[in-house]
Amino acid sequence: MSDVPTDKRTEYLTAKQLAEALQVSETTIYRLRRTGRIPAVHVTDRLVRYNLRDVRRALQRANAAEPEADGDDAQMGFADIFSAFEATQE
Repeated sequence: MSDVPTDKRTEYLTAKQLAEALQVSETTIYRLRRTGRIPAVHVTDRLVRYNLRDVRRALQRANAAEPEADGDDAQMGFADIFSAFEATQE
């Protein structure tokens, strides 16, 4: 027999703990849950918990499903804005 415990319990996190683990704000966690992008476990009407492994899987699937942004829809970076600013200063 092994001395390693075979504890199969799953750890559930609060919105604050999940936000810290993913390095985002709690507001982002609430928004992702509200839009159905991350799974949540409703313990009671007001008590919600998250499984970190399930949330990460859901976010990875969502990222894989999103098409790559082309040049027209891509968000502008600082270099784009700065070069446009420099062009107006000449």
